[in-house]
Amino acid sequence: MSRQLTFRHLFGPGPSNCYPEAIEALGHPVLGHLDPLFLEVLDNTCAGLRQVWGTSNARTLPLSGTGSAGMEAAFVNTVGAGDVAVVAVNGLFGERMCEVARRTGAEVVRVDHEWGRPIDPERVAAAHPNPKVIAAVHAETSTGVRSDIAALGKLKGDALLVTDAVTSIGGLELLADDWGIDVGYAGTQKCLGVAPGLSPFTISDAAFERRIKDPQSWYLDLGLLGGYVGAAGGSKRTYHHTAPVPMIASLEAGLDRVLAEGLSAVQARHEAAGRALQDGIQEMGLELFAAEGSRLPSLTTVRVPDGVDSAAVRSYLLANFSMEIGAGVVQFASSVWRIGMMGPNANNASVVFVLAALKEAIAKA
Repeated sequence: MSRQLTFRHLFGPGPSNCYPEAIEALGHPVLGHLDPLFLEVLDNTCAGLRQVWGTSNARTLPLSGTGSAGMEAAFVNTVGAGDVAVVAVNGLFGERMCEVARRTGAEVVRVDHEWGRPIDPERVAAAHPNPKVIAAVHAETSTGVRSDIAALGKLKGDALLVTDAVTSIGGLELLADDWGIDVGYAGTQKCLGVAPGLSPFTISDAAFERRIKDPQSWYLDLGLLGGYVGAAGGSKRTYHHTAPVPMIASLEAGLDRVLAEGLSAVQARHEAAGRALQDGIQEMGLELFAAEGSRLPSLTTVRVPDGVDSAAVRSYLLANFSMEIGAGVVQFASSVWRIGMMGPNANNASVVFVLAALKEAIAKA
């Protein structure tokens, strides 16, 4: 049966609305995953990903899967039974890092922080004398907090630094090489303004040499995947799996759109929209959840006012404005809203729309 889907204004924690160029590219003719024309698309996509990651890593590629696949790839390729993984936890996605690392057989050393506050790089680095990896979330989607990955990179020692950049890539400054990120994973559906389904991934040559040579996941084996994207050099590509050709074409178009505007200009646009939203929310008398000085521009967390039904407000926005904002997670599910200004939505018109709609919803829901 066919169903006409309704357009939604996606102002939640992701997915965001997509750039028109990315949507248009989904309708291009489907090519074979080894077609020379598609390999050109793939190569251009990998080159664009290097720019948004701030890296020269040869093995920078779009993994076939969402950011969670990127998280799994990061750990199954770097830690195994008996290896020590130090994980900074200041929200849900730090928690998930711990669980994924645990399932590899690694010894997980958690470094817990208060949710809503950034990680303490010195405390994380001092948690174990000789870990194989140190892992942290750059932009914690569950709390709207940005942490200082550059500072952690300076303290990592011989450990490999694994970084979640799902809610930062394409919208916030991200300098993998300068910051010492050895392994990074992200998602397409937020600041990059592309539909969900791929995980922009990067791994340094040094980290690749120290990888688990026969990881428990065949599908996410970076040795095999690197051969498909030509990371080993030469013209021959090693077949691995049937790539999601339309999604990669869409990502190429989204990256081209971002880079044509200019990465610094896109980051400034996200910063301005996030700041305007947060100022407007406070002017309404509402309280922000994330610690001042560490608030993400791309994702704002708001404390639900006393006496206000969080779910009723979100339902009102959906029914009356076709607008989605997100609930909080875990213990903050009913006490926090998460509002994204990402991709094409990161602009002043979106801020005005969201503030007006939210004000009405709180009054009438």
